[in-house]
Amino acid sequence: MSARKLGMVTYRVLWLVFFGLMAADLCFNLSAVPWWWNFAPAVLAYTVIILVNRWGGAPHRRRAAREPVEVAPPVTGRWSALNSPADRTPSHGVHGYGQTFAIDILAEPEPGARPAFRWLWPLARRPQDFPAYGAPVLAVADATVVRAEDRQRDHLSRTSLPGLLYLMLPEGMVREVAGVRRILGNHLVLDLGDGTYAAYAHLRRGSLTVRAGDRVRAGQILARCGNSGNSSEPHLHFQLMDGPDPDTARGRPFTWRGIGVPRNGETFDAPPPVTAPT
Repeated sequence: MSARKLGMVTYRVLWLVFFGLMAADLCFNLSAVPWWWNFAPAVLAYTVIILVNRWGGAPHRRRAAREPVEVAPPVTGRWSALNSPADRTPSHGVHGYGQTFAIDILAEPEPGARPAFRWLWPLARRPQDFPAYGAPVLAVADATVVRAEDRQRDHLSRTSLPGLLYLMLPEGMVREVAGVRRILGNHLVLDLGDGTYAAYAHLRRGSLTVRAGDRVRAGQILARCGNSGNSSEPHLHFQLMDGPDPDTARGRPFTWRGIGVPRNGETFDAPPPVTAPT
């Protein structure tokens, strides 16, 4: 087991210990133990994750300086970018899970087609209300499938202030403790060769058309966009990594052929693949 993988396992175990101590204190009133002692595992968990992200998750300087890997866009049609590495790195605020150069994209077929954020009401929306839900997701290159997961449910959106707080606090913490599968939701990882792996996250349950070990061609439909995992609304989370396991991989920069890397809020049109296999 690598040092980074061991660190991630330790981080999750410490949170489980913290929740166990809190539950025991509430149920059995452990007055003999100082109340602040219950928070020691949480403090240690944060310390571990900081160390992992600082020394185990950040890309090596020489690796980070490598030229972006050019691949085809993973979607077709009109989309907009969010949490883009064109604006900052790490794009999602952390290097963990290979997210240094990750990007989120949302379908924008026409102005107003995507429901806007609301402060209070509605608290949540069905995933079917968003144009990204069910949109085809394409292979960005000829590759081999190395990870495939599509059994997790597509949940309601978190596009209100209460919903977003729920996603960021209790739900997000539970998913962190449960591991990378619960964060990515239904997902795929492709081996593109030359030490490069492409990850697609938050896919629709039951939509995968491939499984681990399959060979795929660039432009082939792999799955459908969904709202599984740590997701506020249906969208595609895409990233390149230097390994197949997001728990231990480091992010690699990418550029989409004919598009580049769209900035936050930028709308782009992805053409259909030239030769999409049947």
